[in-house]
Amino acid sequence: DAQFGLLTTVFLLVYGFLSPFGGYFADRYSRKMVIVISLFVWSGVTLWTGFVNTFPEMLTARAIMGVSEACYIPAAVAMIIDYHKGPTRSLASGILMSGLYAGMALGGAGGYIAELWGWRFGFHLFGIIGLIYAGLLFFILKDAQKEHAGTDLLQDKKAEKRNDPKIPIPELLRSLFASFSYRIILIYGSLLGMTFWVIYAWLPTYFKDGFNLSLGAAGISATAFIQAASFIGVIAGGIVADRWSGKNVKGRVYIMAIGFIIGGPFLFLMSSTLVFGIAIASIIIFGLAKGFHDANFMPVISQVVDQRYRATGYGIMSFFSVMAGGFMIYIGGALKDAGISLSLVFQISAVGVLLSGLILLLIRPRKES
Repeated sequence: DAQFGLLTTVFLLVYGFLSPFGGYFADRYSRKMVIVISLFVWSGVTLWTGFVNTFPEMLTARAIMGVSEACYIPAAVAMIIDYHKGPTRSLASGILMSGLYAGMALGGAGGYIAELWGWRFGFHLFGIIGLIYAGLLFFILKDAQKEHAGTDLLQDKKAEKRNDPKIPIPELLRSLFASFSYRIILIYGSLLGMTFWVIYAWLPTYFKDGFNLSLGAAGISATAFIQAASFIGVIAGGIVADRWSGKNVKGRVYIMAIGFIIGGPFLFLMSSTLVFGIAIASIIIFGLAKGFHDANFMPVISQVVDQRYRATGYGIMSFFSVMAGGFMIYIGGALKDAGISLSLVFQISAVGVLLSGLILLLIRPRKES
């Protein structure tokens, strides 16, 4: 248990600490190259993990995996925003995030894969697939063209200055943290980080112990239902938010807020009931709310921060979110070791989800660009 916890902690520390840098590189240089290189690294490390023989090797692999994740996600979500404007922005962002659901759902089936073919097989398979896919992306993926404000020479020069990637870091930080709405996003992201990472880390254990499930059944129950519901949530939440935002500048914010104001109480119900069916139904409702969030989070950030700093803004938010989540994972384990039920941890998280939905209403987004 201690070694497993250390693997998770190292990954989160590296991922969280380097996320702002990954975002900065995506803003400063090519989003395409950041994505492709991070995928090559992720795939190579995944393949290598299937060959490790010692715990220090595994620990190193998890640390490098954190580097890859820190670079990929800010660049990917920012590229989606570059290509998709108001009418398709939330739906496109949600579809991108749905790929993570598939990965997590497959992770929940890891126990079955290990039983059938051994634990190394999955790492070998997905590592090779990832390397091939990264090679294809190098030739297929293109950075979006930078937009200019007008056609005359003076406007072009102003546009070039705005799009100049050589922005001093102090200016970048001042621009982000001077925004009241961006500071609200950091608080919101931290609260959700505590909840999301606790669910990823401890929900299989909670289902296994609380409902007497096998390891494989607990893993599937804790991942498949919530990820399937989240996929439906990103589609429905993305479509509705895209339409609502055309009529109200806060449309995307409202969709996220509604989701978590409803999802928080259902997460509390999941952690309070003794009936497995009710627990699954509740986690499905929470999964829908999470989908509303995933479809709209980066679009909302793009309404708050300067367009030159979108990936960096997302990366800094990830730093706060992941660090808060890692702290909550540790607290959950410490409470469990002290004999306190994980249900209390999830109940506290549910209150945080409800509060995050209310906090969202304080955001004052700008008209989209």
